[in-house]
Amino acid sequence: MPEQDEATRLLEAALAEGPAHAYLFHGPSGVGKRRFARAFAGALVGDVARTERGAHPDVYVLEPVGDQLLIDEIRALRRDLHMRPFEASRRVYLVLDADSMNEDAADALLKDLEEPPEYAVIVLVANDVGPLPETIRSRCQPIPFRRLSDATVRADLERLAPGLDGDELTALARLAGGRLDRAEALLDPDARTRRGALLAVARSVYSDEAFDPTAASAILLDGIKSRGAKAKEEAEERVAELDLPKRDADTRLRRAQRRAERGELLASLEELAWWYRDLIAVAVGAEDAVVHSDRLEDLREDASHELVVGAELACEAVRETWRAFEEFNLAPGLALDALLVRLRGDLAGAGVARPGRRHESERSPTFHAR
Repeated sequence: MPEQDEATRLLEAALAEGPAHAYLFHGPSGVGKRRFARAFAGALVGDVARTERGAHPDVYVLEPVGDQLLIDEIRALRRDLHMRPFEASRRVYLVLDADSMNEDAADALLKDLEEPPEYAVIVLVANDVGPLPETIRSRCQPIPFRRLSDATVRADLERLAPGLDGDELTALARLAGGRLDRAEALLDPDARTRRGALLAVARSVYSDEAFDPTAASAILLDGIKSRGAKAKEEAEERVAELDLPKRDADTRLRRAQRRAERGELLASLEELAWWYRDLIAVAVGAEDAVVHSDRLEDLREDASHELVVGAELACEAVRETWRAFEEFNLAPGLALDALLVRLRGDLAGAGVARPGRRHESERSPTFHAR
């Protein structure tokens, strides 16, 4: 994996000098943390190929099925932790999505981070270190990961979809925000449909005189729920292999669905903010900076100098909502309704989509707001 020079340097040093008892791989999702973790585990037990196939008996991988790692899953890991290696000189424990541990699970894991068996190496993989208690973070060697460049993401998209149109390829690479998982998700036909509906809502805020925030919110929620439903179907296949009691299986499926819906919601808000930022870029003549390069004609049609102030306010409103969803357990429907009402006010306040008003951009030979 390119572009993770610091992580590579730290892990190569660990292999050369002998590993610490615990590591924390942290950084955005989709930038190679899991791939590095498996490769590191494989190097520690002396068999990368079997580790990558999930077939090495001395590599234990714990991954939540839903949106949390629970104490029972950590207890199962702790029982295994005190078994000596089967083949290698070490046993390696990969805890994926470690930032999803609830408080009880984190407390249970802390006991073994304080006094691990000499043969054990524990690798926590987290997108966000914030939810992890300081007591856990302080007992792990941090391994930081960074977002990837557009060029790297673009190359991965070309590999996955070699026939993709150049403008769309550029747009998806930029929308992915340096994350390969997001880039791959954007290729899904359902994701393309959701994106089209999202951008239609983004434009209707300022172009439709009969804009209805509640109806627009319902469109966005439908897309979010459809992503959750698909995630639930995918989780059903994994849960079926575990032979769990019905109550436990249902809980895992609900968690998987909620997690996917939350991820889709945050991604939708991010793209919404990019759209209004792109309007500003086109209005001021900075088209090379546009993220939605495959929708450049729409942006040219909509952009106007008059729109810039309102679009700036709209960007900030979307980002504030994104941060609120990150920090608090908001009701999506109500929060999206409130956001869209605010966006309408911000953009209408800039002179866009006001019933009966014909603004200067409509008479301009360069910019046209619908």
